[in-house]
Amino acid sequence: MFHIRPQSGEPIYEQLVRQIKHAVTTGALKAGDRMPTVRELAARLIINPNTVARAYRELEHAGLLESTVGRGTFVRISPPQIFREERRKRLQPYIDQLIAEARVLNFSMKELLEQLEATLQKDKKNLQRGHETTRD
Repeated sequence: MFHIRPQSGEPIYEQLVRQIKHAVTTGALKAGDRMPTVRELAARLIINPNTVARAYRELEHAGLLESTVGRGTFVRISPPQIFREERRKRLQPYIDQLIAEARVLNFSMKELLEQLEATLQKDKKNLQRGHETTRD
């Protein structure tokens, strides 16, 4: 489930934190799911157990994981704020790219917002039509 790239330049514990957050955000890991022990995950990824422990501590502090002595580490029900923040982080690069492309094409802010609004309205109508056809 998790993959570490030592040559990426990103610290290993941050790679693990990011991947676990992604798994929780996308639903691959759900509240109540048991996480591998620190030793199990370290052995599986061939990394130092202290690295896994550091990632787990950071995720516990963020409210994503909960450790209980003798039982293990589990995904806990996280406050919606964590998910909103993670969703925003994942969307921001696309927004930045859209703005950069709009600048290259000499769109004014007003034109960009009008285009975005029109596209959102079209998408909303398509979604509504899709729901109507699945109910029939």
